[in-house]
Amino acid sequence: MMVVPLSRGRRGRYGVDGPYILLAMACVAAVGVAAGTYVTAILGVAWGWIPFSITGLMLFCGVFHLHATLRGKFEVWAGLLEDLHLDGGERLLDLGCGRGAVLLMAAKYLTTGQAVGVDLWRCVDQSGNAIETTERNAAIEGVRDRVELRTADMTDLPFPDEQFDIVISSLAIHNIKAAGGQIRAIDEALRVLRPTGRMVIVDIEAVDSYRQHLIKRGASDVHLRSLGWRMWWGGPWLATSVITAVKPGENSDAR
Repeated sequence: MMVVPLSRGRRGRYGVDGPYILLAMACVAAVGVAAGTYVTAILGVAWGWIPFSITGLMLFCGVFHLHATLRGKFEVWAGLLEDLHLDGGERLLDLGCGRGAVLLMAAKYLTTGQAVGVDLWRCVDQSGNAIETTERNAAIEGVRDRVELRTADMTDLPFPDEQFDIVISSLAIHNIKAAGGQIRAIDEALRVLRPTGRMVIVDIEAVDSYRQHLIKRGASDVHLRSLGWRMWWGGPWLATSVITAVKPGENSDAR
């Protein structure tokens, strides 16, 4: 019987996304308090509210960022995985799996299938990111036998064509800064998907370019939508979207 993962039933440790962004917010907030105190003492309250308002803004942003990384993304992905209606035998690939927050949730849906995660294990993208940490989380969550981890670049995946039924990615592709790299990652995802395989990409920034490229490549059922306040990385100005698509079938003439 398929085991349904609960977004709040996780036992592993999954760190914080964008830890240096949070650190920057904290530093700006601290400077705002110091500056506000000084300006108020010298010039009065009429001027002190300006730096204090900056502190308030940073605190507002920090609360949303922490909610998104510690709770919101788990709740959102629980729904996205449920919508896939997995039968348990799928072979699934997670691009940029990090410490396994989404990969291990997906693995709990699998019985005879396998969840494969690839990452470069960079701590700048996620605190404490390391393959050993993800392996430990997989064991804690009871899915180690269904999980395979690989050190690999998502723009040059070490897999033959048409190996996976599902490709997912959570907040990873936007971290590729090389020119054209994000589109190459989308192409690689399509390459390793089996015909009519499905893709679920959650990301920020260049998401509409992913949508346009998938349509150009002939993917079907391409949909883009916002994931709402639960995945605001500081506020609505840094929101998260999801793109879902289906790879062209064997008889498609897509290029």
